[in-house]
Amino acid sequence: MIITGTIDRPTTHDPKKQDPTMQRPSEPFGSHTPLCDTTGATASRQNRNLEMQLIPEALARAHMHDRLREAESQRRAVRLAAARRMQRRAERASLRARRALAMAVMQ
Repeated sequence: MIITGTIDRPTTHDPKKQDPTMQRPSEPFGSHTPLCDTTGATASRQNRNLEMQLIPEALARAHMHDRLREAESQRRAVRLAAARRMQRRAERASLRARRALAMAVMQ
């Protein structure tokens, strides 16, 4: 009897790596009882597949989070530069006003 493998249970010639639920050629057909329950393995495999499918979405979300944080820091830097520019302009205007006042008082 030739046992063909599946994607979930590939065939192997190494007896240590053989799936215990696979039927052995020495047993008559139909007498085989599974040695273990694979419902949990199937569920975890499906969960793993779902997680693998969601990896690109998680990467995109992380990338967008980084981009948003970078954009916010750039906006903060632009606002700070504008505030410093306005402060220097106000200081120069204040000095001009003081000079004008001093000139007016001295005359």
